[in-house]
Amino acid sequence: MQLPTPVAGKRIAYGADSLQFGELRVPEGKGPFPVVVVIHGGCWLSQYNYQYMNHVSAALTKAGFATWNIEFRRVGNQGGGYPGTFQDIAQATDYVRELAKQYPVSGKDVVVMGHSAGGHLALWAAGRKSLPRNSPLYNKNPLKVKGVVSLAGIPDLTTYSSEKGSCNTAVEKLMGGLPAAVPQRYAETTPSPSLALKTPVRMVQGARDPIVPVSQAQNFVNHSSSKKNKAKVVLLPEAGHFDLVSPVSPVWPTIEQAVRELLEKRK
Repeated sequence: MQLPTPVAGKRIAYGADSLQFGELRVPEGKGPFPVVVVIHGGCWLSQYNYQYMNHVSAALTKAGFATWNIEFRRVGNQGGGYPGTFQDIAQATDYVRELAKQYPVSGKDVVVMGHSAGGHLALWAAGRKSLPRNSPLYNKNPLKVKGVVSLAGIPDLTTYSSEKGSCNTAVEKLMGGLPAAVPQRYAETTPSPSLALKTPVRMVQGARDPIVPVSQAQNFVNHSSSKKNKAKVVLLPEAGHFDLVSPVSPVWPTIEQAVRELLEKRK
């Protein structure tokens, strides 16, 4: 089903590069509204951009959430790949603090949502506090978020890079090498399952996804048997890869509810 193009959000630069911007959408009303940072996928490659998450952003805003749909340098863009892609994601996420000074949005009620490669980046953004100080990706005061909604995300880059599929070879391009060649880069950019001991995570996954296997979500969640593990797999038996980013799909209410639950959690 072809949806009409949603009204554009307010385009705001978070950095000096032409690709360092986001679109902010704010619900009608007084606020301050909780914020969903929206990170698009597309194999981390330059030919896919933020616009395919416009419908998701508009639907979430209609549901009462401010959305910050971010663009960033990707593989194929000057400065894209490691470390630039990750530095942009960090900078854009932390920029919510600045948005909260100028718009009726809350810098303390934030969920990060990403699709596919963007799901990987969303998980990474939420767990940056554990990065070593000598990493080029280190930031001493990353924005604390209420949770992560990973839509067909790819947390295990090492495994994914060794498998065959339409997106798998992009990992080597993103990282500047395979795991054996640049192990430290993979260590710094692979979201740790320990994130879920402190931050609630929803790994939303379609069982009929031909691009990202269900095992990516299951292995991330099952990594820890601790009772403190706040990660859950939300398995959608009939969903494919792109059903998760279509507000008219039967699974959309489940995704919207996942966001709502994370923002309503007080701990």
